[in-house]
Amino acid sequence: MKKDKEKVLDEVWTEDRVREFLSVEPKAGTNADFHKLLKAYQSMRADDFELFIGMFLESGGDINATDSAGRTVLSYAREHRNSTEFVAALEKNGAA
Repeated sequence: MKKDKEKVLDEVWTEDRVREFLSVEPKAGTNADFHKLLKAYQSMRADDFELFIGMFLESGGDINATDSAGRTVLSYAREHRNSTEFVAALEKNGAA
């Protein structure tokens, strides 16, 4: 059986590609800013994520937005062992 998708490694992220995450729509009942940040965190490399954060903040996004459990993207990132650069980018930009 043939795979539907090939895994893409070291994908090149242009500014336009990063900016697309500003329009990611959440499921009903999910904070839109939290959803955008989480999807960017899950999808991007640290450098691209830091670029996204700048765009996100410029568009009026809330870096401390929470999910339904009251958790921020920073709180999730801190739980992952390879997220040091992501945590630093969030903290540098005002995440608490």
